[in-house]
Amino acid sequence: MYALAVLLERPAHLALRELELTPMGAGDVVVDVAWSGISSGTEKLLWTGKMPEFPGMGYPLVPGYESIGRVVEAGADAQARIGEWVFVPGANCYREALGLFGGAASRLVVPSARALAVPERLGNQGVLCALAATALHAINGGSPPDLIIGHGVLGRLLARLTIALGSPAPTVWETNEVRQSGEAGYRLVHPKADERRDYQSVFDASGDAAIIDSVLPHLAKGGEITLAGFYSDRVNFAFPAAFMKEARLRIAAEWQGEDLAQTLSLVETEKLDLAGLISDTRPADQAADAYPQAFEDPACLKMVLDWSKAA
Repeated sequence: MYALAVLLERPAHLALRELELTPMGAGDVVVDVAWSGISSGTEKLLWTGKMPEFPGMGYPLVPGYESIGRVVEAGADAQARIGEWVFVPGANCYREALGLFGGAASRLVVPSARALAVPERLGNQGVLCALAATALHAINGGSPPDLIIGHGVLGRLLARLTIALGSPAPTVWETNEVRQSGEAGYRLVHPKADERRDYQSVFDASGDAAIIDSVLPHLAKGGEITLAGFYSDRVNFAFPAAFMKEARLRIAAEWQGEDLAQTLSLVETEKLDLAGLISDTRPADQAADAYPQAFEDPACLKMVLDWSKAA
């Protein structure tokens, strides 16, 4: 079995290649992918070569952990899954490449448990499931934010989820003029225009490893800063200001199954709206142009690859 896949041969060198897939086991399913999202955070580190070393890291690799599609085949123990519309948070099913994170391909072979049923009516917005669940995981692990730094997709999801959960609408900081619009029921400001000094719960969605020094003057005494992004550089800050504020630091990692279930419930009950977050869609055969745009164009909130015409 073969699939057309995005292959990152080395940093900043990408191609679309036909790759042989590993055989399907009794508990596996085969998913024909309709859309896959490009992460402007984690995958950008793979693109630039700045991803920190960890098990499974290396090139050539297939990126992607935001894929949506239909189960078209299944092993003997998973026959009931055939026909389901599913979200796949990555795959490791290639004979000739590493699956890190492995979801950017026309077809995937994954364990049945890794193919998560989602409403087909979401269309390409379904690729946002992982990012929305990650944002919810960050909120569930602490106090809802009253300040969010960064108005990219993660920052917007954090703000929308805060409101969806019934908490007061947060303030969102954004320095890039291109992204200083699109707010949905919350306050969006440039940090230099914000005079508040009593934020209790600050969530960083900017990925800026030096952000803490900028936040501390606006933090209430005993306030908490949650690092909700992924940071390639060492996170550092001047200790005296943090000491005076008795600041607390928290790190939020990836989503869990219960976060995704809660996210889908919020979407189904129309408390969480995913509209307006996908800014660009390209056919998969334009991946070589789509990836740089996703990482370098601030007007591109979320890039999605369309695999419908993939061979």
